[in-house]
Amino acid sequence: MSSTESKPQEAQEKHDAEATIKRNPHGDFSKVQASRPDWEEDRKWHYTKTRDPSWTYGSGASDKSGLSQSHVSIDPNAEGRAPVLNYKLLISGIIPRPIGFLSTRSKDGASTNLAPFSYTQVFNHDPPIFGVGFSGGFDNAKDTLKNLIDTGECVINIISEDYVEAANSCAIDLPYGESEWSVSGLTPAQSHVVGASRVKEAVFSVEGKLLNTQEFESRTSPGKKTGVLAVIEGVHFWVREDAINEDRSLIAPEVLRPIARLGGITYARVLDGFEIPRPVLKEEQKQGKIVDAMLKPKVEGQ
Repeated sequence: MSSTESKPQEAQEKHDAEATIKRNPHGDFSKVQASRPDWEEDRKWHYTKTRDPSWTYGSGASDKSGLSQSHVSIDPNAEGRAPVLNYKLLISGIIPRPIGFLSTRSKDGASTNLAPFSYTQVFNHDPPIFGVGFSGGFDNAKDTLKNLIDTGECVINIISEDYVEAANSCAIDLPYGESEWSVSGLTPAQSHVVGASRVKEAVFSVEGKLLNTQEFESRTSPGKKTGVLAVIEGVHFWVREDAINEDRSLIAPEVLRPIARLGGITYARVLDGFEIPRPVLKEEQKQGKIVDAMLKPKVEGQ
């Protein structure tokens, strides 16, 4: 099959996969959108107390009502269970998730790509290590993965409230070589180390270098490649001046105002938080908050 013949087939395969997922549960989303309250611009970041400030060691959950509910056992590889059901289950249960807004460019520099990925996380700080998950294998690599492998470079931008619609527009299924920068109207800014542009609207951006990749094979359809994990080292940071503290170690959440990914087509604003110190055993024992009996193993039914 020639390359010109394979392009329409690849596009159709991507379209079929997206149709199977059926992210939009509403049908005519514009009508649903119109029925909802307007965006509350005046809601600001603030701190609250924890759920139960008087909680003591050994007390368990602050709200124990869930203990009366039974659980459903699910085998992700059960015969007849479609993998798309695991996808939907995982993205609705592992929440909230950060969104890696990846900027890449082709090896010859003629083509650029900008796309959001909710399979994104930070794993280490020395060196800074990030992981990004891509659906599909190397034989059907998305534009971002293709560019990342070819150049070994990218920029991970964090999506904020003020450009969430523009960022989402970059998830559109443009043919390879056509620019999401133009579709979104976002502003490319020069990076310091890598060739790919960073998003100027982003409060926080990380220039990255590809360390390695791991391809995954389906459990239900042996031989089918279903995903790729890219491990990326952060080699340079960009933080908007009004968001960073004096020693450049802390980004203000009220300025970053990140958007979190939930399940389906649902996202969340990060508007409030609470602080809870990490406990130190010796100090807690000294204050009598933990007694030796609490340190014994707990088994089911006790």
